[in-house]
Amino acid sequence: MLELVDYGGGNLGSLQRCLQRLELAYRLTDAPSGEVPLVLPGVGAFGAVARGLAEGGLDARVKAVVKEGVPFLGICVGLQILLDSSQESPAVTGLGLIPGEVVRFQARKVPQIGWNKVTSPQGWPEGFVYFVNSYYAVPTRYEDVLYEADYEGRFCAAVRRDNLCAFQFHPEKSGEFGHQLLLRWAEEAI
Repeated sequence: MLELVDYGGGNLGSLQRCLQRLELAYRLTDAPSGEVPLVLPGVGAFGAVARGLAEGGLDARVKAVVKEGVPFLGICVGLQILLDSSQESPAVTGLGLIPGEVVRFQARKVPQIGWNKVTSPQGWPEGFVYFVNSYYAVPTRYEDVLYEADYEGRFCAAVRRDNLCAFQFHPEKSGEFGHQLLLRWAEEAI
């Protein structure tokens, strides 16, 4: 069983359909139990997600659950919100669970929309995944980088530290490779 954090935003529909296809049991929650792995999907702006989490006290609850060692998966802005801050919303603080900041691409075309290859300094399999992002995480510690990709320069595409794992890309929209990443995380987490 997984819990999907419902804070009033995010890509819940596509993620729910993917989890059903993968036969992974889940429930939506706005009050994580701390007893099962937690998934925080996200689409939209860093500040809006931070405010959505704070309004229901979910920010403090997510931090507490993660600090208790419960497995956690963030997707898209669900990765970005783990960091300290973002150039997108300079006056808003993130959860601070992964030290670092979120910065805007300096590429000619922003946002990055489409398929891109990811490689892993941690030895996870390489493949192509689907991105929709204008910003990306810059963790303070390179050891936290699970995947990298190139979009007119290398960038962090996923992080992993202890019980935390998060993807900037959308594994639920990334075909068989993305589904295998979700399954791998779930099998390790459950």
